[in-house]
Amino acid sequence: MSDQAHQKPVRFSIVGIGNMGRTHIQHLAGMEHAELVAVCDVVESRARAGGEAGSCDWFTDVSRMFEKAKPDAVLVSTPHYDHVSIAIEALEQGIHVLVEKPLSVEGTEARRAIAAYETARRTFPSLQFGAMFNQRTYGHWKKIKDLVDSGELGKLVRATWIITDWFRTQHYYDTGGWRATWAGEGGGVLLNQCPHNLDLYQWFFGMPQRVRGFASLGKYHQIEVEDEVTAYFEHGNGMVGHFITSTGESPGTNRLEIVGERGRLVYESNVIRFDRNRESMLTTIAESPLSFTKTEHWPATVPFSHHGEGGHRLLTEQFVDAIQGRAQVVAEAPEGLNSVLLGNAIMLSSFESKTVEMPMDEHAYAQRLAELRATSKYDPSQDNGAKAPEDLAGSH
Repeated sequence: MSDQAHQKPVRFSIVGIGNMGRTHIQHLAGMEHAELVAVCDVVESRARAGGEAGSCDWFTDVSRMFEKAKPDAVLVSTPHYDHVSIAIEALEQGIHVLVEKPLSVEGTEARRAIAAYETARRTFPSLQFGAMFNQRTYGHWKKIKDLVDSGELGKLVRATWIITDWFRTQHYYDTGGWRATWAGEGGGVLLNQCPHNLDLYQWFFGMPQRVRGFASLGKYHQIEVEDEVTAYFEHGNGMVGHFITSTGESPGTNRLEIVGERGRLVYESNVIRFDRNRESMLTTIAESPLSFTKTEHWPATVPFSHHGEGGHRLLTEQFVDAIQGRAQVVAEAPEGLNSVLLGNAIMLSSFESKTVEMPMDEHAYAQRLAELRATSKYDPSQDNGAKAPEDLAGSH
């Protein structure tokens, strides 16, 4: 194999030139091993502006872009419903795909993309299919993953995540006509903001066996979809989980509390605290001769290092490295199925007012979503892309 330092840059394209698409143009411009050759958006003004910003060709039809620009890879940052169809079209042609979260709006569609990837790899064995779960690159989440996986907490009994600092104004929803509609976006806080957190939850703890969800539609905003959710999870090992999120609280909270037999781990305000038990609390329960004792424990602050940025650029760079054989993909797209199913299960439980057993009935949720889309007020013909771009620095 030739010296990797002399490999040709990966010829990248971007589909979807909204806020995230413009951010990806900036990131790709500074990458040593990538070259932006084309952008695409169905709205001509956005496509042209993207081409000017990236000094590359621009298109309004993705099939024509693949045909004319012949990219090695595509980054999909369109509204959610288009993720799967664009990914499949690219994969079938041997084009590497990095897709923004979520992988899809619902599970049956996610499985179509995964099946297409598995089929395409028979023809293109080195094909890469990644998901933009950039928070997996954050130092605190990587440290928590390591502590959980290494058994530092012993048997896990509870995880509670209050993640209500995804605050959004009405203006945010109004500046994207497709946002927060069943027909345009397919969901609210669980599908737009919380795919990151749902992905991290299942990354840390695995998938629950039972899900009970409570979702409020348009509680704080004039929108069709959920902007406040509380969910309860039951895991096969006896652990229970709580997941509380909202786009309507300010100041919000981001507190993850994990309790195991050997102590309690808390992440909040960019600090990881670990109250480590001297012995297993389960041993104390079973063997202590006292009625009102507590397990002896010592508080500690857990050190970690963090890169201090949003992580999109780093994840994209690592995707390029994976294409060229220097690294592994941070999050392979098939892993994105779990976060999709977890969000779908929460919403299906809320709609049906009952606990959902996992694996869930994916077709039942797909049918429910189809009914909601049919009554949605979103009109794509009115979404002309005229809204001004916004700075995403405070969105992550």
